[in-house]
Amino acid sequence: MGEERRKAKRFRVNLPARWEGLRARDRGTISDLSLTGCFVLTAGRTERGDPVRLAMQLPGGVHLSLGAEVVYYTEEIGFAVRFTAAEAADKRQLAAFLKRKQAEEGDG
Repeated sequence: MGEERRKAKRFRVNLPARWEGLRARDRGTISDLSLTGCFVLTAGRTERGDPVRLAMQLPGGVHLSLGAEVVYYTEEIGFAVRFTAAEAADKRQLAAFLKRKQAEEGDG
């Protein structure tokens, strides 16, 4: 697919999520997550460039709410987003979760 454009390390996850965009609102599962964006598995429809409000639940019952923009959409599979807005506390929680994921993946 060419050169890797992502700027942040991605982690495979399985997190429940809800999202709301211009065309729909739905539930989904976050399958891929980084500090700068994620991929949402969902049947709901959206399009590139659409703003989306994404609510996700981290292990331990921590809820995050993030503003995002759709980077690409694949029909009947889901969409990728780039995070565009978040409260400082949500950013800290996300960073702490990803730091734990990185530690779990091993030191070597």
